[in-house]
Amino acid sequence: MKSVAVLYGVIAYAIFFATFLYAVCFVAGVAIPKGIDSGPVVGVGQALLVDLLLLGLFAVQHSVMARPAFKAWWTQFVPKPVERSTYVLFASLCLILLYWQWRPLPTVVWSVAAPWRALLWAVSALGWATVLLSTFLINHFDLFGLRQVWAYRLGKEIPPGDFTTPLFYKVVRHPIYLGFIVAFWATPTMTQGHLLFAMATTAYVLIGIQLEERDLLKVFGARYEAYRGQAGMLYPKIRSPRSGPRLQH
Repeated sequence: MKSVAVLYGVIAYAIFFATFLYAVCFVAGVAIPKGIDSGPVVGVGQALLVDLLLLGLFAVQHSVMARPAFKAWWTQFVPKPVERSTYVLFASLCLILLYWQWRPLPTVVWSVAAPWRALLWAVSALGWATVLLSTFLINHFDLFGLRQVWAYRLGKEIPPGDFTTPLFYKVVRHPIYLGFIVAFWATPTMTQGHLLFAMATTAYVLIGIQLEERDLLKVFGARYEAYRGQAGMLYPKIRSPRSGPRLQH
């Protein structure tokens, strides 16, 4: 059973990583058969309904399954070592469905010419790089379930996570979310469909941050409250020379 759990975790991770790479191409509309602005064009009302339902499905899955109360209930049926891998797998499947069924709204909202096009592509790439690097700063393999199944394979318990603020996290509390927002909005050609995607995902990020911070406050208490005074939510805090000392970890 332990080998099966590891195999399951590896497969879930592989699907996630392929889905993440596809997301980069989907948003940019390059190197794939169907991007955010390609596919069969339908009426605006139908496209809005389908796209919002797809975005809503991902948001509900991604938020509800991440909550501690749901995890406590869910692990009555799903073995704890593969709980995270199952969450990652479900999130990936929701994204795959979104890629497949997304209905484009190709009307252009804005389009910029060179050299600004290249600059916006570079900023978008920086956003995606920030997302990926930030996951490694807080233990990439724990975040996506591989650490859990491997510890189960070795018969080891994973110690409770400690509160750390490496690199980006020293100045921004949610660099992963920041990277996504930058990647979604920094585009040289913004269509109505891309704008809908960017607006909806940004709204979801802002709601998700509130839920996540509530959970973090319950776990880390005063330490996280002090950290909120030190680091900005999505951008660094501007400090005056009279500001007090920074929190050290």
